Amino acid sequence: MSIDDPVALALSGARFAGRYRIRADDEAAALARAREICLEQTVEFPDALIPNAAIREQIVGAPDAPVAADGAWDVTIRYPVEAAGGELTQLVNVLFGNVALQPGVRLMDIDLPESLAAQFAGPRFGIAGLRRLLGVADRPLLCTALKPMGLSSRALAQLAYELACGGIDLIKDDHGLADQPFSPFDERVPRCAEAVARANRETGRRCLYLPNVTASATAVQARARAARESGAGGLLFCPGLTGLDPMRALAADADLGLPILSHPAFVGGLALGPDAGLAPRVLYGQLNRLAGADAAIFPHLGGRFAFSADDCQAIAAGCTDAMDGFSAIFPVPAGGMKLARVRELCDFYGRDCMLLIGGDLHALEPDEDLVQRCRRFVALAAG
Repeated sequence: MSIDDPVALALSGARFAGRYRIRADDEAAALARAREICLEQTVEFPDALIPNAAIREQIVGAPDAPVAADGAWDVTIRYPVEAAGGELTQLVNVLFGNVALQPGVRLMDIDLPESLAAQFAGPRFGIAGLRRLLGVADRPLLCTALKPMGLSSRALAQLAYELACGGIDLIKDDHGLADQPFSPFDERVPRCAEAVARANRETGRRCLYLPNVTASATAVQARARAARESGAGGLLFCPGLTGLDPMRALAADADLGLPILSHPAFVGGLALGPDAGLAPRVLYGQLNRLAGADAAIFPHLGGRFAFSADDCQAIAAGCTDAMDGFSAIFPVPAGGMKLARVRELCDFYGRDCMLLIGGDLHALEPDEDLVQRCRRFVALAAG
């Protein structure tokens, strides 16, 4: 087949890469499967029918030799940077679009050349920037959530005030708080922001309030701007519900200029099982950095969710390992964590993590109030 194309295909030669874990009987089968992925993720067209050599040589992904790994095979596939079109949506599509629908393939790692990485702003603050913003240099940051759903805006604001007085660094809306009639966004956010600001004036600290701005596509930016105008110190966002690119747009907005805490609602199914989907390192770490999150929540082992120690270590590495010039971001272990586990969490993740405890902060001991319990959280984290 030959198609006359008056526009010559002359690409830069620069390539980005995905490392895939492929279940196959042997090296030859793994390489054959990798070549299928190369076609599927670019031209989505039979190799024999590709109309000219330039497309085959410059557009179709190119696989490295398979490497044996944990009973499977790791294959790095390199794609032309032009295939991403300078857009996060298309970059993710090339890396793991159609192949996400197929069993036996898992995306394990992402590597971008400088020319492509420079097209994405990445985290605005990251670990270093958030520490400067909060004035906390020598311990993990501490986070909690306003809950439970059903409380009025006034009650949530009172909670925010007490949590801030107790020394919590970041107070986020629970991800289930949106624009419900019992606590409307336009009422809740100013009340909670003012309550935290009042606590900051009284304590001399710099606690941040992060309202949830996850919403319909047409409402995200408006809610983010309303949050800033109300005095919010950051934003909570669920990219699994709305997509990665709206979070990237929030992070890249210099007029907004607020740190972003990413919540993993709805994405868990992308990482279940070793034979498909996204490796936890990619899903909770690297993709959040690409999309501009400054901290990423994920479930720590032993909580309400079935994550292993290896998963958690891989996620922390995805948040903090060197990555194509993107700032390191805070891993945020969560999911039913308790005060009794704070020292364990500190030992597991080290100083550069953010500890998120929600319900257990309200499990008060006799003669203990919420402010005192928060102060105990701070003391435990400080060691």
